[in-house]
Amino acid sequence: MADKLLSIKGLSKTFGSGRILDGIDLDVAKGDVIAILGPSGAGKTTMLRCISFLERADAGEMVFDGRSYALDCSSRKDILEFRRKTGFVFQNYNLFSNRTALGNITEGLIIARKMPKDQAEARGMELLEKVGLKDKYRSYPSELSGGQQQRVAIARAMASDPLMIFFDEPTSALDPELTGEVLSVMRQLAEEGMTMLVVTHELGFAESVSDRVIFMENGIIIEDAPSGKFFSEPEKARSREFLATFMERQ
Repeated sequence: MADKLLSIKGLSKTFGSGRILDGIDLDVAKGDVIAILGPSGAGKTTMLRCISFLERADAGEMVFDGRSYALDCSSRKDILEFRRKTGFVFQNYNLFSNRTALGNITEGLIIARKMPKDQAEARGMELLEKVGLKDKYRSYPSELSGGQQQRVAIARAMASDPLMIFFDEPTSALDPELTGEVLSVMRQLAEEGMTMLVVTHELGFAESVSDRVIFMENGIIIEDAPSGKFFSEPEKARSREFLATFMERQ
């Protein structure tokens, strides 16, 4: 794979007696937008959280941007190094309720990266303008809609110029009419070449924006295919069944 950015080998995770991830292998090239689909309980979110060290894997190795990491025992220093190069957008925004939209973006730049406040605020305003919220820079999360909060969360993830952003069902907590504004920002990022790994149930977004689809069930990857092929002629029967079920609901 040309310009490989991320490579995962043997990612496994159990909770109690249940195996949530069973030997996941995954390669991601720079600029890839990969949609991760599958039924609830497939292990999609757990996979993202283990890759990002939000959960400790039981086993697995990762190479990211040329550097090797043990997913089960990396040091705090290694984890911080990884997080400096990546962003994570959560399902439920995870904004600081006592910080303004601008403050949510600048907090990490000032505290973690020791960026001067005026420089951090200039960067924050630039990003708020990018996600269409420049006029909301003084607003607190309680004063913003769910879609606006998620756009602030995306701006925060972009603040450190990451090489890759992970999205964990970024629209699932939103009313349908607010989903479009978040997907629009994500489309823009994809067009600009941002590498993205997106757990989503938005099949229209996955089909029109992603380069590849990974379909998961029971902790394994059932199918990994170019998006066009996955949606027009999926190889696996389980993938066809999943797509048919979703189409019936729409």
